[in-house]
Amino acid sequence: MTSADRIRDELSALLPHASFVRHRSIAVLLPCYNEEAAIAAVIRGFRKALPGATIYVYDNNSTDKTSEIARAEMAVVRLEPFQGKGNVVRRMLADIDADIYVMADGDLTYDATAAGRMVDLLVSKNLDMVVGTRIADEDEAFRKGHRFGNRLFNEIVARLFGPNFSDILSGYRVISRRFAKSFPAASSGFEIETEFSVHAIDLRLATAEVPLHYGKRPQDSVSKLKTYSDGFRILRMIVNMFRKLKPFQFYGLIAASLFMASAFFGLPVIIEFIETGLVPRLPTAILAASFAQMGFISLACGVIIDAVSAQGRELRRMRYLDLAAPGENRIQQTEPATASAVFAPVAMSA
Repeated sequence: MTSADRIRDELSALLPHASFVRHRSIAVLLPCYNEEAAIAAVIRGFRKALPGATIYVYDNNSTDKTSEIARAEMAVVRLEPFQGKGNVVRRMLADIDADIYVMADGDLTYDATAAGRMVDLLVSKNLDMVVGTRIADEDEAFRKGHRFGNRLFNEIVARLFGPNFSDILSGYRVISRRFAKSFPAASSGFEIETEFSVHAIDLRLATAEVPLHYGKRPQDSVSKLKTYSDGFRILRMIVNMFRKLKPFQFYGLIAASLFMASAFFGLPVIIEFIETGLVPRLPTAILAASFAQMGFISLACGVIIDAVSAQGRELRRMRYLDLAAPGENRIQQTEPATASAVFAPVAMSA
């Protein structure tokens, strides 16, 4: 390492907000499907906000001129044949190696001018994810049905996993490399944002939210989000993640329901047996015993799968710890650096 590199890193340690000093590798990731009306403006906006970043446009089987326009704007264009935003995000995070990833949609609804502020926040606070929470002035930009669904899913995630986020479905995120490379990305569609949020909560990663204006799509741009089918997929993803990440609670709830059903059917039989010494309703007694047996099996499954889930969480955590933090000083100093020691070479060279 040259003395100039050392001085630059030590200066950046004293000035953590100057993220561009320490991080020259920023990737802007734009998953796109038929966004020819907006993609040019989106690329220009992020290039202006992050001049040193590389902008990647992943075309997800578009039938319009999205790829041609993106190439004309000097973006790196790649194709993802498997349909669905989750598939695109998984491919992007696997293909691209960067210090910081800026993820947004290619529909011009997110404020590109806020990207620099979000990157600075990630680095200066040593975070792993910064989420741009959506604030819309017009109902057309954020429809009432989508607002209700967003509030509902936020509440469900907060109840099941913890109240860390106010907008779990936002597609505007800045994430660190160690977050990106430890993220399993099992989703295939729009539920990928929910998976991002739950992954951060589960591993107890440092995150922050930044309220941002959520704009209206261009006139020729159409939303790909299907309110009911995609809402059902998001709900199914939340339930599946609850089952995988908190299996003892999941199977414990099933066991409690089975025990209650067993008590409902079995208590009258037991009371009648105590009073008369007879069991005239033998089928009911067998049903109650079956419910109790299934309850014990469900509880045992919860205990066993919880141990397996804890091991998986430990592996993800170890993978996360293998990678450097976005604000980490990678210089191993033998003695503390002082401000005079850092600035003296600069003054002499001047």
